[in-house]
This record gives sequence, structure tokens and C-alpha cells, in this order.
Amino acid sequence: MRKLGFRTALIVREGAELARRCGEEGFSLYYIDFSSKFNVPAWLKLLRLLWQLKPAVVNTHSSEDSWMAGCAARLCGVPLIARTRHVLAPVSSAFSYNAFPHIIFACSEAIAIQIAEQGVRREKIVVQSTGIDEERFQFSSRDREDIRRKYGLADADVLVGNVAFLRHYKGHEFIARTAESLPKQFKFMIVGGGNGRALLEEAIAKAGVQDRFILTGHREDPERFFSAMDMIFFSSYETEGISQSFIQGLLYGLPLLTCRTPSILEPLEFVRTYRLVDYGDVAAATKALLELSTHTAQDKGLVQRQRRDIAAKYGLKRMMENIVHVYRDHGVSVDSAS
Repeated sequence: MRKLGFRTALIVREGAELARRCGEEGFSLYYIDFSSKFNVPAWLKLLRLLWQLKPAVVNTHSSEDSWMAGCAARLCGVPLIARTRHVLAPVSSAFSYNAFPHIIFACSEAIAIQIAEQGVRREKIVVQSTGIDEERFQFSSRDREDIRRKYGLADADVLVGNVAFLRHYKGHEFIARTAESLPKQFKFMIVGGGNGRALLEEAIAKAGVQDRFILTGHREDPERFFSAMDMIFFSSYETEGISQSFIQGLLYGLPLLTCRTPSILEPLEFVRTYRLVDYGDVAAATKALLELSTHTAQDKGLVQRQRRDIAAKYGLKRMMENIVHVYRDHGVSVDSAS
């Protein structure tokens, strides 16, 4: 939005990782304690801030900030208030969705259906997933060679990959249990950090596959690791919208095994080679990975077609076009917001 000429700022809690990263990128930052909607001093500070900034758009992203900033933006007469819903999980109340935002960005069609069924007015909902930079996420033979050499992978090894935060609902324990049933040449790489690492390491040890698992920790360059993989095992089983790492992986055209999570099924209309399993079904996952391992030779034409299809719907460029279009429909343009 900033590159398009919009004046941009973030209102976040002090000490947040988002604040640190955006500060390094030169964004304007303002600090509000969103820990409780009953925090009267935070309300007063927020009202003063919005009155001072006079934004054309306020976009909120979770429960407390949506109550506070959504209501405060209404009181301050902000022309367009948006709320983004990222997760597929029941909402506690439809009231704040109907009362404060003019529009609701749902990150998948499944999320849109769910919140509408819970009483959120359907005419407010716009389905828009988080856009992925298709220029950044593309195959590199050099990255493949470097990463596989760094982690001691042989040419004959079949690398099954997953990129995600280490959290319980990402289902990594399922990958560990499946690994136990597969031949030794199947190796597994999970790219990401998080507070679920200790539990994952315990699951890997219990399955006795420590020698076949690579945990890279948090990486700022996940695009390089996709190039090293032979297939993807996306094991999330609840609450996902359309995961960013899921779409990133689809841009590489790799064979895919995924659980039947509603939002994740939506992009599969563009995917050439995939299998579906129920979370926890080790026998089905084992069979699927063995089948997919026979499809690791890439047809460049099919990969490029999949990339084009995915980018056309889920790419960063398409997301920006859609958001600017929605803003314009509600009377907000770069001239009114800069």
C-alpha cells in the first residue's frame, strides 16, 4: 500500500514482533495496549490517536483490537473500517462484526461461509486471502544444491518438507508418526520456529526417527528451502485460513499431501499432483507419500501452468488489485488516503 502511494501506519502493542519488523522497514508506529477492551486509558489514547491521524481506512485483525479500534474508528468518523478474519474457528459473537466494520476480509471462502452462518451479514464479507509474492517464491537449482548439501542429503533421498510455525494445530506430530512407517530414504524437513518445538522433538524421538528429521528453526529465507524439497506434507488440521506457506509451496509445483482442512482444499483446483488424508491416518499418509514419490520428476510446463493459476488468484499483485478495488468501491482512493 505504501508503494502505491498510500499513507500507512500500524497501531500495535509495545514490544510486539510486528512493531520491531515494521520499525526496521520505516513504517510509522503507534502503541496501544489491546490486552483488554475494558482498559479505559487505552480507549482514550486510541480515540486521541485516530482523531489526530484522521485515517481513511482502519483495518483490524483480532478480537480485542477489533472491538476497540472498530468502535473508536466509528466514533471518529473513519470513512472505511475493515476487519480481517484469518482463522477458521467459531466467532464468539457476531455483534462486533456487524456493528463496527463496513467490510470484512475473509481469508478463505470457508471462513466466509462459517462467519455468515454465525450471523455476520454476508453482504459485508469479501473473500481475500493473504497475497504471496510470486516473484520471490520460485525454484532455484542452486538453492536446491546448497540446502541439500548443507543438511547432508543424498541424491537418492526423498525429502518431504513442511514450512510452518511449530504449533500444535500444525499437526507435525502426525508427520513424525508417518515417518516411522516409511523407508529409510524418506527424510523430513520442517522449516520454522515456535513454542511447539519441544513437543515435536518428543514425538520424533518417540517414533525413533531422529536420524531422518531436520528441524531448521526459524528462517527468513523459506523460499530457498522449498527448492530443496521433493514433496510437501501439509499436516495442519484446524483453524487455518489459507496458510501462506501452503500457497508458497504450491508455487513450486511439488507433489502434495495435505489433510482435509476446509480452507486448504480451496486452492487444490489448481494443483496437478496431490493426495488427501484425514489427520492422524498414518496408513493412508504412508501410502500417499509412497505414491507421490513416483511423481517427483517435474514437468516444467505443468509446473509453470500451476504457478500461473495460483498467482492469478493468490498472488500478491492480485491481492493488491482486489483491495484497491474494494477501497475504491467504498470511496477511498490513494488521493483521499495519502
